[in-house]
Amino acid sequence: MALLERWKIRTLVRRKNNRMEEELKSIYKIIAFVVIIFVVLVVVYLAAIPRYRVYQRTKLGEAELRQAEWNRQIAITEAQAEKESATLKKEADIIRAEGIAEANRIISQSLTPQYIQWKWVEGLNDGNSEVIYIPTEANMPILEARDNR
Repeated sequence: MALLERWKIRTLVRRKNNRMEEELKSIYKIIAFVVIIFVVLVVVYLAAIPRYRVYQRTKLGEAELRQAEWNRQIAITEAQAEKESATLKKEADIIRAEGIAEANRIISQSLTPQYIQWKWVEGLNDGNSEVIYIPTEANMPILEARDNR
C-alpha cells in the first residue's frame, strides 16, 4: 500500500508541478506580451515625436505667416486711409485758398486811396494804437508808446 500511496502522491505532485509550470508559462507569456507592447509603444513614441515636432513647427510657421499677412493688410488699409485723408485735406485747403483769393480780389478792386486814408485816420482817432510814427526833419521817427494801464 505504501507503494501505491507514494505513486499517488508522486502523481499528484507531478500534476501540481505541471499546473504550476503551465501557470508560470501563462504568466511569462503575459509578461512577455506586456514587455513587447511597452517596447512597441516606446518605439512608436520615439518615431512619432520628431514628426510631431516638424508638424508643430509647420503649423506655427503657417500661423505666423497668416499673422504677418494680416498685419500687412492692416498697414495697407491704414496707409490708404491716410492717403485719402491727405487728399481730402488738400482739396479743403485748395477750396479755402480759392475763397481767400476771391476775397482778396474783391477787396483789392474796392480799395481806393481815399478809403485807405480814411481807415488810417479812423485808426488814429480810435485811440487803440500803441505806436505813432511822426516824421521829423532828419527822417528819424519819434516813437510814442502808450501804456493803457
